[in-house]
Amino acid sequence: MRKVVLASVALVCAQFLVAFYLYPQMPERVAIHWGLSGDADGYGSRFLGLFLIPIFSLLFLPFMLALPRLDPSRGIERFRGGYDWFVFGFLGYMAYIQGLSVAWNLGWRFSFMRMLAPAVGLLFVGIGVLLRGARLNWFMGIKTPWTLMSEEVWDRTHEVGSRLFLISGALAALGALTGGWLALALMIAPVMMSAIYLVYYSQREYQRLVVGRVD
Repeated sequence: MRKVVLASVALVCAQFLVAFYLYPQMPERVAIHWGLSGDADGYGSRFLGLFLIPIFSLLFLPFMLALPRLDPSRGIERFRGGYDWFVFGFLGYMAYIQGLSVAWNLGWRFSFMRMLAPAVGLLFVGIGVLLRGARLNWFMGIKTPWTLMSEEVWDRTHEVGSRLFLISGALAALGALTGGWLALALMIAPVMMSAIYLVYYSQREYQRLVVGRVD
């Protein structure tokens, strides 16, 4: 998937190019945080506003590209295609947030929370797709004591986790229609409940498949 990696590098470069190009046009202090109302409620320097996300992406990309080689199990290599696409998708998510921030500080007005919700939904959908193909490894996926001790428990847990994250993504995207606390709840509550359930599910499946009993 060399093309996907190159596309990821290009996306990080594009973030920096946008930041450098717009730096002279931005005010000294720019909005860097938005509240539940969707309006800006925190401000910082234009350097922070323009370069925080590109710098994060610059650090994130090599770290994620190194993980497959750092994984002693070599499990990530077994689903490397999906993994590389997820890295690209996450960088796209960060670039989208940068775009929203830039648009706001250039004078466009919209509810940041509503505009963010579809992107969060797509991110969760991307995680759901990644989980479906994830193979046992030390770094990526639903790592509980029980999934790490049994590949069959790992596979079953990730199959269920994939569906739950796809549903969580759809619910999060609905936040674009609501805004405020409801949008935040739709983005956070489903994925948190899914995570809690998956810990329980993996323990139950381990008891059933490996230990041979279910309490």
